[in-house]
Amino acid sequence: MGKVTLKDVGDHVGVSAKTVSNVVNGTGWVRDDLKARVRAAVVELGYRPNAAARQLRSGRSGMVALALPDLSQPYFAELASALVRAAEERSITVLISQTNGQADAERRISDGVGIPVMDGLILSALALGVDDLTSRLDSTPLVLLGEHIGVSPFPHVAVDNAAAARAATEYLLSLGCRRIAAIGAQTVPPKETADLRLAGYRAALEAAGIEPDDRLVCVVDEFQRADGAAAADALVAGGAEFDAVFAFNDLLALGAMHTLIGHGVRVPDDVKVVGFDDIEEGRFATPSLTTVSPDKDAIARAALDLLLSPDGPGGSESTGAQPEAPIAETTIPFQIVRRASA
Repeated sequence: MGKVTLKDVGDHVGVSAKTVSNVVNGTGWVRDDLKARVRAAVVELGYRPNAAARQLRSGRSGMVALALPDLSQPYFAELASALVRAAEERSITVLISQTNGQADAERRISDGVGIPVMDGLILSALALGVDDLTSRLDSTPLVLLGEHIGVSPFPHVAVDNAAAARAATEYLLSLGCRRIAAIGAQTVPPKETADLRLAGYRAALEAAGIEPDDRLVCVVDEFQRADGAAAADALVAGGAEFDAVFAFNDLLALGAMHTLIGHGVRVPDDVKVVGFDDIEEGRFATPSLTTVSPDKDAIARAALDLLLSPDGPGGSESTGAQPEAPIAETTIPFQIVRRASA
């Protein structure tokens, strides 16, 4: 069969080319069962909406795509900025897309829908899984960020979240803290980041001979300031003694610190506070925020190197084809940055 068209897919399923277009491009309304049949036919017949991507085997476009869940989150905004800087050093242009962690948005960009020819895609997925990405419709090289997908056939760049959370908790223990609250546990997926940081927190306490107290573990819906503030309110109202807070990101820490101070709790004299991410806002808080600092510049450089180096998924020696075996992840270093809050 020659180049597969929308009509070919439609004939195979028994629908119009317009219906196939709606499914592929995420437009219009299509029943879920029919959408699944169309997508299965697209994969079976090998239809490629971004056919121009095949040309990347013989040349480069000078552009990569970066898809992140939420650019209003300072961590993601700062990571995007770091990647743009690293790309400029390589004379590469970055197209940035916000997915809001929605499956349809992640699927469209991973399928190459609505974006020009790219040398590669860097994706922080929250909704799609390994099966979704291994059946994507586009062969543009892909590098994954974050914790949602840890083992897959795609290169993965991440911080060791369990180790970093353990280090943060151990730091508080080294200051003499013994009743350390954790703000950031989650019960609703995607919660891989929260689970890893909770595991590291608990491992540090157990290694120090301290039994984790569930009353000091605060569940949040999101990693936002308001969630941290509400968690701190609950800790104070709950009456359980605590002398430190480890928040699973800086926004939670800043919200918690604001509320603690409002309750007359002195930070760091009464309660020490440590966050995670080292966002710029934390440096100018009162008091300034002690935090786990993942090397965002190193994340950016590693992701681009994986896409663009000769041996990487998008290098000149690569076909861009889907690898068959899991690829070991690239682990990025972190450090504890000590400031006034702990």
